[in-house]
Amino acid sequence: MINHHPKFELIQAFVNGDLPASLSAGIAIHADMCPVCQQTIAQFTEQVAENSFEEEYLDRFIVDDNETLEAIAKIDFDHMIDNIVESSNIAVVVPKVEKTISFNDTTYTIPAALNSMEMGKHAHIGKLTRARIQLNENEIHSSLLHIQPGGGVPEHTHKGFELTVLLAGSFHDESGEYVKGDFIMLDSSHQHHPISTNGCLCYTVANDALHFTQGINKLLNPIGSFIY
Repeated sequence: MINHHPKFELIQAFVNGDLPASLSAGIAIHADMCPVCQQTIAQFTEQVAENSFEEEYLDRFIVDDNETLEAIAKIDFDHMIDNIVESSNIAVVVPKVEKTISFNDTTYTIPAALNSMEMGKHAHIGKLTRARIQLNENEIHSSLLHIQPGGGVPEHTHKGFELTVLLAGSFHDESGEYVKGDFIMLDSSHQHHPISTNGCLCYTVANDALHFTQGINKLLNPIGSFIY
């Protein structure tokens, strides 16, 4: 059961088109698996559409009442509909083609939101494998991160924000268990040590490197940017 969702402010920014592609993709991926957020997004989208239509209507037609009525009366709706129906430019719906990616002999279906995005080569360190998603968003890095069974990320905090959407499997940290579909947004105020007992695949977005905080793992800080 999904227990972690994007805050309403993020959903609002998503519907308004104010987020970078990486964060928008994260919300879209989560919403594909979460009926609760699907409904929230649909309701807010409808509200935004209605407000936009009302504003456009007011801008275009709130003139002298007589002029408005005359303008509407001149519209040939039958002719307009005939032109639409007879048009050869009507878009044909192309069936969705599922894309897959393999990590350590396990094949996963890529979320639809990532289908058109280019994937980089796999890079490995210990039980972690990362495939960078080529979005070219400067300091914001997006990746698919695979953790093999029994693997994890050493205890760390974050120099910036870190978004994780769990695509398959599960992992746990000091705050509890995370399952497929969970949307986890962390920042520099969070410190954790995620471990996956049975393995997992995550979509991750971060705008700065990890900062390892415990014992000998502090020596890994020069490669903190590798994972995310």
